[in-house]
Amino acid sequence: MRNHLKLLTVLLTALLLFVGCGTDDGSESTGTPEEDNIEQAGPAENNTTETNDDTEVAEDEEDYRIVATTVALVEIMDALDLDLVGVPTSYKDLPARYDDAVEVGMAAEPDMEIIKSLNPTEVLSATTLDAEFDLAPVFENANVPVNFVDIEGIENMYDAIQEFGEEYNRTEQAEQIIADFENKVAEIEEKVDGQEGPDVLILLGIPGSYLVATENSYLGDLVKRVGGVNVFPGEEGIEYSSANTEYLQQTNPDVILRAAHGMPEAVVEMFDEEFATNDIWQHFKAVQDDRVYDLEEEIFGTTASLAVVDALDHLVEILYPELE
Repeated sequence: MRNHLKLLTVLLTALLLFVGCGTDDGSESTGTPEEDNIEQAGPAENNTTETNDDTEVAEDEEDYRIVATTVALVEIMDALDLDLVGVPTSYKDLPARYDDAVEVGMAAEPDMEIIKSLNPTEVLSATTLDAEFDLAPVFENANVPVNFVDIEGIENMYDAIQEFGEEYNRTEQAEQIIADFENKVAEIEEKVDGQEGPDVLILLGIPGSYLVATENSYLGDLVKRVGGVNVFPGEEGIEYSSANTEYLQQTNPDVILRAAHGMPEAVVEMFDEEFATNDIWQHFKAVQDDRVYDLEEEIFGTTASLAVVDALDHLVEILYPELE
């Protein structure tokens, strides 16, 4: 069982490496794990920040030489009106202000030679990437200053924005960004207040298989915030799990959300094939009621991003069609 889960994790992380930790369009995946029971796997504990002891971030703005290695972090830097000298290699469109920035490779496998050539004062990566790919020693061996940022949830993203604001003299901008988000999120949560939330199953698809997103994951956090009840809550600290279809069918969700990552088109095709050829899916209430939805990866990533409001709005439309 553990070997099978390890294989699933390897597949997922390999795909994230392929796309450079971007986000893409909604999804459908295949492959059903064939375990007899359930085994849960969560990312390693969240580091906050790691930097080389002999490196300090420049105090004068003209001396900032920041490299962001994930799309979500690039977008946060753009919102804070901060320039970057390096950006990730990604199929996603990045803000125009970074057209002249140097691509530094995929988020899970940054090119240290290119990064070093940029003489960065700070390199931004994500705690999830360090947990999956053990990147800290890579940066340390290259003597490159790195900050592993925790953006695994909405509140974590707020904290990160606040810290960036303090670090780079953007406190007012950071506070305004956070306030705007909090107000919009509160409006959405108020909209569904008092509604009976549906039972929801969230599937994270990867070519060849899928994982179940618990309420501890970013996707699970989004669903919980709009009143959805995750049929697979998971243990504390566990974000994704594997489970066979027989067990999942027993949860009998009202709604099934399918999120594809890595190679969305391929995953969507496999999800479609899985749901069409595996008869057990026809016994799910959500399938019988035609309440199976594919989530756009541009909006629904595996970590928090500035698309959080759009994601919550979209979930309200899916979970509460009677409100529209």
